[in-house]
Amino acid sequence: MLVGALSGTEILSQQREASTGQTEDELVDLLVREVREAHGACPDAVAVGLGIPATIRHETGVAVSAVNLPLEDLPIRDLVSERVGLPVYVDNDANVAALAEHLYGAGRGATDMVLLTIGTGIGGGLILGGEVYRGATGAGAELGHTVIDINGPRCQGNCRGYGCIETMASGTAIGREGREAAAREPDSALGALAADGHEIDGKVVTELAMSGDPGAIAVLRLVGTRLGAAFVTFANIFEPNMIVLGGGAMAAGELLLDPARRILAERALRPMNETPVLSAELGPEAGLIGAAALARIELERGGG
Repeated sequence: MLVGALSGTEILSQQREASTGQTEDELVDLLVREVREAHGACPDAVAVGLGIPATIRHETGVAVSAVNLPLEDLPIRDLVSERVGLPVYVDNDANVAALAEHLYGAGRGATDMVLLTIGTGIGGGLILGGEVYRGATGAGAELGHTVIDINGPRCQGNCRGYGCIETMASGTAIGREGREAAAREPDSALGALAADGHEIDGKVVTELAMSGDPGAIAVLRLVGTRLGAAFVTFANIFEPNMIVLGGGAMAAGELLLDPARRILAERALRPMNETPVLSAELGPEAGLIGAAALARIELERGGG
Protein backbone atom coordinates (compact mmCIF):
# COMPACT_ATOMS: atom_id res chain seq x y z
CA MET A 1 0.00 0.00 0.00
CA LEU A 2 1.39 3.40 -1.04
CA VAL A 3 0.00 6.54 0.60
CA GLY A 4 1.20 10.10 0.19
CA ALA A 5 0.41 13.79 0.25
CA LEU A 6 0.77 15.95 -2.85
CA SER A 7 0.63 19.55 -3.93
CA GLY A 8 -0.07 19.50 -7.66
CA THR A 9 2.34 16.81 -8.80
CA GLU A 10 4.88 17.51 -6.04
CA ILE A 11 4.99 14.68 -3.51
CA LEU A 12 5.21 16.11 0.01
CA SER A 13 5.34 12.76 1.80
CA GLN A 14 4.83 9.11 1.11
CA GLN A 15 4.67 5.88 3.07
CA ARG A 16 4.75 2.28 1.90
CA GLU A 17 3.16 -0.46 4.00
CA ALA A 18 2.72 -4.16 3.28
CA SER A 19 -0.94 -5.02 2.79
CA THR A 20 -0.74 -8.73 2.02
CA GLY A 21 -2.11 -11.18 4.56
CA GLN A 22 -4.35 -8.65 6.28
CA THR A 23 -8.08 -8.86 6.88
CA GLU A 24 -10.55 -6.40 5.42
CA ASP A 25 -10.84 -4.52 8.73
CA GLU A 26 -7.05 -4.41 9.12
CA LEU A 27 -6.69 -3.00 5.62
CA VAL A 28 -9.16 -0.21 6.38
CA ASP A 29 -7.41 0.57 9.68
CA LEU A 30 -4.05 0.72 7.90
CA LEU A 31 -5.40 2.94 5.16
CA VAL A 32 -7.00 5.36 7.64
CA ARG A 33 -3.80 5.55 9.68
CA GLU A 34 -1.69 6.31 6.61
CA VAL A 35 -4.15 8.89 5.28
CA ARG A 36 -4.07 10.67 8.62
CA GLU A 37 -0.27 10.75 8.52
CA ALA A 38 -0.36 12.12 4.97
CA HIS A 39 -2.88 14.77 6.05
CA GLY A 40 -0.50 15.78 8.81
CA ALA A 41 2.15 16.44 6.17
CA CYS A 42 -0.32 18.46 4.10
CA PRO A 43 -2.77 20.02 6.61
CA ASP A 44 -4.33 22.29 3.98
CA ALA A 45 -5.65 19.30 2.02
CA VAL A 46 -9.40 19.42 1.50
CA ALA A 47 -10.02 15.97 -0.01
CA VAL A 48 -8.60 12.47 -0.30
CA GLY A 49 -8.17 10.45 -3.49
CA LEU A 50 -7.75 6.67 -3.29
CA GLY A 51 -6.59 4.21 -5.94
CA ILE A 52 -7.63 0.70 -4.87
CA PRO A 53 -6.66 -2.55 -6.66
CA ALA A 54 -10.27 -3.68 -6.93
CA THR A 55 -13.35 -3.28 -9.08
CA ILE A 56 -15.06 -0.10 -7.88
CA ARG A 57 -18.60 1.23 -8.06
CA HIS A 58 -17.47 4.74 -8.83
CA GLU A 59 -20.63 6.62 -7.83
CA THR A 60 -20.86 5.00 -4.40
CA GLY A 61 -17.19 4.38 -3.67
CA VAL A 62 -17.74 0.70 -2.97
CA ALA A 63 -14.91 -1.79 -3.55
CA VAL A 64 -16.83 -4.66 -5.13
CA SER A 65 -14.10 -7.29 -5.34
CA ALA A 66 -10.35 -7.63 -5.59
CA VAL A 67 -8.22 -10.34 -7.14
CA ASN A 68 -5.38 -10.16 -4.61
CA LEU A 69 -6.92 -8.51 -1.51
CA PRO A 70 -9.78 -9.60 0.81
CA LEU A 71 -12.18 -6.86 -0.28
CA GLU A 72 -15.83 -7.68 -0.94
CA ASP A 73 -18.61 -5.07 -1.36
CA LEU A 74 -16.76 -2.74 1.03
CA PRO A 75 -18.04 0.89 1.24
CA ILE A 76 -14.47 2.10 1.46
CA ARG A 77 -15.21 5.71 0.47
CA ASP A 78 -17.65 6.24 3.33
CA LEU A 79 -15.64 4.27 5.88
CA VAL A 80 -12.50 6.31 5.28
CA SER A 81 -14.33 9.63 4.97
CA GLU A 82 -16.10 9.18 8.30
CA ARG A 83 -12.84 8.46 10.08
CA VAL A 84 -10.59 11.11 8.51
CA GLY A 85 -13.20 13.89 8.30
CA LEU A 86 -12.60 14.75 4.65
CA PRO A 87 -14.43 13.97 1.41
CA VAL A 88 -12.96 10.87 -0.21
CA TYR A 89 -12.99 9.85 -3.88
CA VAL A 90 -12.19 6.29 -4.92
CA ASP A 91 -11.22 4.64 -8.18
CA ASN A 92 -9.34 1.59 -9.38
CA ASP A 93 -5.57 1.96 -8.94
CA ALA A 94 -4.83 1.48 -12.66
CA ASN A 95 -7.50 4.04 -13.55
CA VAL A 96 -5.81 6.71 -11.44
CA ALA A 97 -2.42 5.77 -12.89
CA ALA A 98 -3.91 6.17 -16.38
CA LEU A 99 -5.32 9.55 -15.38
CA ALA A 100 -1.89 10.67 -14.17
CA GLU A 101 -0.10 9.55 -17.33
CA HIS A 102 -2.81 11.22 -19.42
CA LEU A 103 -2.52 14.54 -17.60
CA TYR A 104 1.18 14.70 -16.78
CA GLY A 105 3.06 11.79 -18.35
CA ALA A 106 3.45 9.81 -21.57
CA GLY A 107 -0.18 10.38 -22.59
CA ARG A 108 -0.17 14.18 -22.47
CA GLY A 109 -2.26 15.56 -25.31
CA ALA A 110 -3.86 12.20 -26.15
CA THR A 111 -7.61 11.82 -26.34
CA ASP A 112 -7.52 8.01 -26.31
CA MET A 113 -4.96 5.97 -24.41
CA VAL A 114 -4.54 2.43 -23.11
CA LEU A 115 -2.43 1.98 -19.98
CA LEU A 116 -1.14 -1.35 -18.68
CA THR A 117 0.77 -1.67 -15.42
CA ILE A 118 2.76 -4.90 -15.51
CA GLY A 119 3.96 -6.31 -12.21
CA THR A 120 2.88 -9.29 -10.15
CA GLY A 121 -0.41 -8.92 -12.03
CA ILE A 122 -1.54 -6.62 -14.81
CA GLY A 123 -3.68 -3.56 -14.21
CA GLY A 124 -5.40 -1.64 -16.98
CA GLY A 125 -6.77 1.83 -17.47
CA LEU A 126 -8.46 3.53 -20.40
CA ILE A 127 -8.72 7.15 -21.45
CA LEU A 128 -11.43 7.51 -24.10
CA GLY A 129 -12.45 10.89 -25.46
CA GLY A 130 -10.22 12.54 -22.87
CA GLU A 131 -12.01 10.92 -19.93
CA VAL A 132 -11.34 7.90 -17.75
CA TYR A 133 -13.52 5.05 -19.01
CA ARG A 134 -15.13 3.07 -16.19
CA GLY A 135 -18.00 1.15 -17.78
CA ALA A 136 -21.63 1.02 -16.66
CA THR A 137 -21.01 0.95 -12.90
CA GLY A 138 -17.35 1.93 -12.59
CA ALA A 139 -15.86 -1.55 -12.61
CA GLY A 140 -14.78 -1.56 -16.26
CA ALA A 141 -11.38 -1.58 -17.96
CA GLU A 142 -10.03 -4.68 -16.20
CA LEU A 143 -7.69 -5.13 -19.14
CA GLY A 144 -5.43 -7.56 -17.30
CA HIS A 145 -8.25 -10.09 -17.50
CA THR A 146 -8.45 -10.05 -21.27
CA VAL A 147 -8.29 -13.69 -22.36
CA ILE A 148 -5.64 -14.56 -24.95
CA ASP A 149 -5.75 -18.36 -24.51
CA ILE A 150 -9.07 -19.94 -23.56
CA ASN A 151 -7.22 -23.14 -22.69
CA GLY A 152 -4.49 -21.34 -20.78
CA PRO A 153 -3.67 -21.62 -17.07
CA ARG A 154 -6.08 -20.53 -14.37
CA CYS A 155 -5.68 -16.85 -13.57
CA GLN A 156 -4.37 -15.53 -10.27
CA GLY A 157 -6.06 -14.78 -6.98
CA ASN A 158 -9.84 -14.55 -7.08
CA CYS A 159 -10.14 -14.33 -10.88
CA ARG A 160 -12.19 -17.21 -12.28
CA GLY A 161 -10.75 -16.89 -15.78
CA TYR A 162 -8.25 -18.97 -17.72
CA GLY A 163 -5.60 -17.63 -20.06
CA CYS A 164 -5.90 -13.97 -18.97
CA ILE A 165 -2.93 -11.80 -19.82
CA GLU A 166 -2.46 -11.31 -16.06
CA THR A 167 -1.43 -14.94 -15.78
CA MET A 168 0.17 -15.18 -19.24
CA ALA A 169 2.25 -11.99 -19.49
CA SER A 170 2.84 -10.53 -16.02
CA GLY A 171 5.97 -10.54 -13.88
CA THR A 172 4.55 -13.66 -12.25
CA ALA A 173 4.34 -15.28 -15.69
CA ILE A 174 7.97 -14.39 -16.40
CA GLY A 175 8.99 -16.17 -13.21
CA ARG A 176 6.83 -19.21 -13.95
CA GLU A 177 8.16 -19.53 -17.50
CA GLY A 178 11.69 -19.08 -16.15
CA ARG A 179 11.23 -21.97 -13.74
CA GLU A 180 9.87 -24.17 -16.50
CA ALA A 181 12.81 -23.25 -18.72
CA ALA A 182 15.21 -24.10 -15.89
CA ALA A 183 13.60 -27.53 -15.52
CA ARG A 184 13.76 -28.20 -19.27
CA GLU A 185 17.37 -27.04 -19.58
CA PRO A 186 19.23 -27.89 -16.36
CA ASP A 187 22.58 -26.98 -17.97
CA SER A 188 21.45 -23.41 -18.69
CA ALA A 189 22.10 -20.40 -16.47
CA LEU A 190 18.53 -20.58 -15.22
CA GLY A 191 18.94 -24.30 -14.55
CA ALA A 192 22.17 -23.71 -12.63
CA LEU A 193 20.54 -21.09 -10.42
CA ALA A 194 17.59 -23.37 -9.71
CA ALA A 195 19.95 -26.24 -8.87
CA ASP A 196 21.75 -23.98 -6.38
CA GLY A 197 18.45 -23.28 -4.62
CA HIS A 198 17.89 -19.77 -5.97
CA GLU A 199 14.29 -18.68 -6.42
CA ILE A 200 13.57 -18.11 -10.11
CA ASP A 201 11.26 -15.11 -10.29
CA GLY A 202 10.63 -12.37 -12.81
CA LYS A 203 13.45 -10.21 -11.47
CA VAL A 204 16.03 -12.99 -11.77
CA VAL A 205 14.92 -13.85 -15.30
CA THR A 206 15.07 -10.19 -16.31
CA GLU A 207 18.54 -9.70 -14.83
CA LEU A 208 19.86 -12.75 -16.66
CA ALA A 209 18.28 -11.61 -19.91
CA MET A 210 19.80 -8.14 -19.54
CA SER A 211 23.19 -9.80 -19.13
CA GLY A 212 22.67 -11.64 -22.44
CA ASP A 213 21.61 -15.12 -21.30
CA PRO A 214 19.85 -16.81 -24.26
CA GLY A 215 17.45 -18.87 -22.13
CA ALA A 216 16.23 -15.86 -20.17
CA ILE A 217 15.94 -13.80 -23.35
CA ALA A 218 13.76 -16.55 -24.84
CA VAL A 219 11.45 -16.36 -21.81
CA LEU A 220 11.01 -12.62 -22.24
CA ARG A 221 10.43 -13.09 -25.97
CA LEU A 222 7.65 -15.60 -25.25
CA VAL A 223 5.98 -13.36 -22.68
CA GLY A 224 6.38 -10.31 -24.93
CA THR A 225 4.69 -12.18 -27.78
CA ARG A 226 1.70 -12.88 -25.53
CA LEU A 227 1.62 -9.25 -24.50
CA GLY A 228 1.57 -8.31 -28.16
CA ALA A 229 -1.50 -10.47 -28.70
CA ALA A 230 -3.29 -8.37 -26.10
CA PHE A 231 -2.06 -5.19 -27.81
CA VAL A 232 -3.69 -6.37 -31.04
CA THR A 233 -7.05 -6.67 -29.29
CA PHE A 234 -6.80 -3.29 -27.56
CA ALA A 235 -5.61 -1.51 -30.71
CA ASN A 236 -8.35 -3.02 -32.87
CA ILE A 237 -11.12 -2.17 -30.38
CA PHE A 238 -10.09 1.29 -29.18
CA GLU A 239 -7.72 2.68 -31.86
CA PRO A 240 -5.85 4.62 -29.15
CA ASN A 241 -3.31 7.34 -29.74
CA MET A 242 -0.87 5.14 -27.86
CA ILE A 243 -0.47 2.17 -25.55
CA VAL A 244 1.47 3.11 -22.40
CA LEU A 245 3.22 0.53 -20.24
CA GLY A 246 4.35 0.86 -16.64
CA GLY A 247 5.07 -1.39 -13.67
CA GLY A 248 8.05 -3.31 -12.38
CA ALA A 249 8.21 -5.77 -15.28
CA MET A 250 9.13 -2.89 -17.56
CA ALA A 251 12.68 -3.22 -16.24
CA ALA A 252 13.01 -5.75 -19.08
CA GLY A 253 12.64 -2.86 -21.56
CA GLU A 254 13.00 -3.66 -25.21
CA LEU A 255 13.58 -7.35 -24.55
CA LEU A 256 9.89 -7.49 -23.65
CA LEU A 257 8.63 -4.69 -25.89
CA ASP A 258 10.26 -5.64 -29.19
CA PRO A 259 8.35 -8.94 -29.59
CA ALA A 260 5.15 -7.25 -28.38
CA ARG A 261 5.48 -4.47 -30.96
CA ARG A 262 6.25 -7.03 -33.69
CA ILE A 263 3.03 -8.96 -33.01
CA LEU A 264 1.05 -5.71 -32.93
CA ALA A 265 2.50 -4.62 -36.27
CA GLU A 266 1.94 -8.03 -37.90
CA ARG A 267 -1.56 -8.84 -36.66
CA ALA A 268 -3.57 -5.71 -35.90
CA LEU A 269 -5.77 -4.15 -38.56
CA ARG A 270 -4.50 -1.12 -40.41
CA PRO A 271 -3.97 1.61 -39.27
CA MET A 272 -4.16 0.26 -35.70
CA ASN A 273 -1.06 -1.85 -36.31
CA GLU A 274 0.91 1.41 -36.21
CA THR A 275 -0.21 2.29 -32.67
CA PRO A 276 2.82 3.58 -30.70
CA VAL A 277 3.79 1.59 -27.61
CA LEU A 278 5.45 3.86 -25.05
CA SER A 279 6.94 3.51 -21.58
CA ALA A 280 5.14 5.31 -18.77
CA GLU A 281 6.92 8.41 -17.49
CA LEU A 282 5.73 8.82 -13.90
CA GLY A 283 7.03 5.56 -12.46
CA PRO A 284 5.63 4.12 -9.23
CA GLU A 285 4.27 7.52 -8.21
CA ALA A 286 1.67 7.53 -11.00
CA GLY A 287 -0.97 6.14 -8.65
CA LEU A 288 -0.34 8.84 -6.04
CA ILE A 289 -0.45 11.61 -8.61
CA GLY A 290 -3.55 10.20 -10.27
CA ALA A 291 -5.42 9.75 -6.98
CA ALA A 292 -4.74 13.37 -6.10
CA ALA A 293 -5.86 14.45 -9.57
CA LEU A 294 -9.03 12.39 -9.17
CA ALA A 295 -9.88 14.19 -5.92
CA ARG A 296 -9.26 17.60 -7.50
CA ILE A 297 -11.36 16.81 -10.57
CA GLU A 298 -14.24 15.40 -8.53
CA LEU A 299 -14.22 18.40 -6.19
CA GLU A 300 -14.31 20.79 -9.14
CA ARG A 301 -17.24 18.84 -10.61
CA GLY A 302 -19.05 18.78 -7.30
CA GLY A 303 -18.87 15.00 -7.07
CA GLY A 304 -20.23 13.27 -3.98
